[in-house]
Amino acid sequence: MDNKTEVREFLTSRRAKLTPSDVGLPAVGQRRVAGLRRSEVAMLAGVSVEYYAKLERGTIAGASSAVLEAIAQALRLDDTERAHLLDLARTADGIPTSGRRRRRTTAQATSRPSLQWALEAITDGVAFVRNPAQDLLATNALGRIFYSPVIGEGGRTPNLARFQFLDPASRDFYPDWDLFAHMCVAIMRAEAGRDPHDRGLQDLVGELSTQSETFRQLWGAHDVRTHGSGTKRFHHPEVGELTLVYEELAITAEPGLVLLVYTAEPGSPSAEKLRLLASLAADRTPAR
Repeated sequence: MDNKTEVREFLTSRRAKLTPSDVGLPAVGQRRVAGLRRSEVAMLAGVSVEYYAKLERGTIAGASSAVLEAIAQALRLDDTERAHLLDLARTADGIPTSGRRRRRTTAQATSRPSLQWALEAITDGVAFVRNPAQDLLATNALGRIFYSPVIGEGGRTPNLARFQFLDPASRDFYPDWDLFAHMCVAIMRAEAGRDPHDRGLQDLVGELSTQSETFRQLWGAHDVRTHGSGTKRFHHPEVGELTLVYEELAITAEPGLVLLVYTAEPGSPSAEKLRLLASLAADRTPAR
């Protein structure tokens, strides 16, 4: 992932999303392409047109934090987009990725018994650990049966992005498939900005780009987002449709890994279906 190309395409795509009315400017003259002109962004940011053009060509190394903040405000970047711009600038300056510690290997990160114990202690919700490349590294008992369409028969480490774009079953599992696809790619984009040297993530992007036209188009849009919290719909092959809320928590002992927990509103039909799945999971778990 070439840093100059990433910077150029990110800034260009953000500029194309804005209209003069979005930023309080009059629409003057005929526009050959969508979005603001470079001169308008430069004016809003308080920099020269020449300097902004230089930044948009990808030459962002050495840009001060004040200039980057002014560009972020001019382009109306949200918090995730602003963080992504700063990550790209840090990479251009050769600064270590967001000051984070070096990540351990997947095997090292998920080998601690206490992490699996913590997962198994969550009995009323789906809980799992994933890495920036969307690998499903560990789950609780309910998570294993809930994500059975993703996990399959075992073997290769299950990967949420591969399932999303390469497995036709994902369109049944995710009723809002287009929304899930956009979220998946935007999260991966943000992760790639935070750690552009993540070989696993780079390889996955290359694989999906060659095998999925939808992924390739979404990746080229340069949208970024964090997962955070929200609501999603699923259609499980054994219990039907569920509406679940989720919370994402950083695992501070393992930089880069996150814990996601999906739960249902108490007393709702989805809560009943999660209980049914938990019962099915208990029936299928060999006695220890």
